[in-house]
Amino acid sequence: MILEMNHIRKHFDDLDVLKDISFGVDSGEVVSIIGPSGSGKSTLLRCATFLEKIDGGEILYMGEKAAYTDESGNAVYVHHQQLRHFRSYCGLVFQQFNLFPHYTVLRNLTDAPIHVQHREREEAEATAMELLGKMGIKDKALAYPYQLSGGQQQRVAIARALAMRPEILFFDEPTSALDPELTGEVLKVIRQLAEEKMTMVVVTHEMPFAKAVSNRVIFMAGGVIVEQGDPLKVFDDPQEERTKQFLQVFER
Repeated sequence: MILEMNHIRKHFDDLDVLKDISFGVDSGEVVSIIGPSGSGKSTLLRCATFLEKIDGGEILYMGEKAAYTDESGNAVYVHHQQLRHFRSYCGLVFQQFNLFPHYTVLRNLTDAPIHVQHREREEAEATAMELLGKMGIKDKALAYPYQLSGGQQQRVAIARALAMRPEILFFDEPTSALDPELTGEVLKVIRQLAEEKMTMVVVTHEMPFAKAVSNRVIFMAGGVIVEQGDPLKVFDDPQEERTKQFLQVFER
């Protein structure tokens, strides 16, 4: 199993955002996380990728503990050198692309592999060009983000995450900032990655996509996992009333 998150708790001041969340992701699996706004989905991804610290529970990558709860009930993280090792396992694609505006597309893809992973520039650039070709935007290598459409920027963001060779790729509502036409471009790329057995966790409001591409769907509400399982089962025969209420607003 690539990722295990057990009994995860996270609060901001008096607000409990994550309440005893447990789930795992196997190699090659695509897990979609759905649910209403404010249910804790994005916070869960930020905890999984170490952008937020948990308040309790444990996080394991490849069977090794990156964070755990000590005897006093406090969350403890491994030493920062070890944490860097765990961070290398995961990539995150944000809603708003988060590209460096003053870097070319090519430099956006090669900067971290060269300076963080200490890979040779020639090899990093060859990998970047291969990924841009895969995304259908090889001709944009020397362009700047402002010269690209939203869909092209998000495809650059996906390529940038892949350039780090992660074991698992997280998507935080990757199409929420895009219009319907550009949404299709990005979902096509994610679908292609799924066919290639890339391990992915996708927070999404695109229900037909989640149903068609996922191996498993998790429905979250109020900081807990309400229901999870096979996409056809969750979408066509939900067992929990809260799941039924949520799915009623979407066309099956």
